[in-house]
Amino acid sequence: MNISGKNVYIYGETQKQSPLVIVNTFEGDGSEVFTALKDLTDKSFCLAVISDINWDDEMSPWECPPLYKNDGACTGGADNYIEKLTQEIIPAIKSELSNPPEKIIIAGYSLGGLFAIYSMYKTDIFCAAVSASGSLWFPDFIEFTKANRLCKTPEAIYFSLGDKEAKTKNSLLRTVEDNTNAIYEEYKNIGIATIFEMNPGNHFKDSDIRLAKGITWILNKVSLS
Repeated sequence: MNISGKNVYIYGETQKQSPLVIVNTFEGDGSEVFTALKDLTDKSFCLAVISDINWDDEMSPWECPPLYKNDGACTGGADNYIEKLTQEIIPAIKSELSNPPEKIIIAGYSLGGLFAIYSMYKTDIFCAAVSASGSLWFPDFIEFTKANRLCKTPEAIYFSLGDKEAKTKNSLLRTVEDNTNAIYEEYKNIGIATIFEMNPGNHFKDSDIRLAKGITWILNKVSLS
């Protein structure tokens, strides 16, 4: 499907009511994530992968200067994308399903993982979130979570990182493990079902598997009643 300028790929259960998992990605069709999910879980689910995301804009909550020389800046278009996602893209996806889902999960990797958490403060349509190797180093994001309230208490939130991700010369990226742990502890302390899982490797290792592991954990936590 092409919805609002985005290519959308739908996998899994489309006939009977199942949790709908939304994944944002900057390229590709997400088939590797679906394959990994089928190896990890026998739960019923529908996976919708939204591709062609303007990554540094639509996944970033506010502006952030380039991390490296010749790197692009983040331009803070997440609020506009959340409106497009909730008002246009997800309704179009649901219209393709025989039994529209009662439960919608938001999942993402890297900046997509940051966006998944941020979106929980901006809309109440998601029941759970996956932040796999999420960019929680993002400037002022810790302060944002402390100063704002989730739109509703999620059923579950999953965090993960690679054990080498914080081992970097970049002072901002070095904060990712401490920041992720702080947000995880914040959510755990208010009674949210949550986990912070460490994986071997750097940010770029086994991204599809890491994302699938997070979705699998969430599928085991989300109530279908």
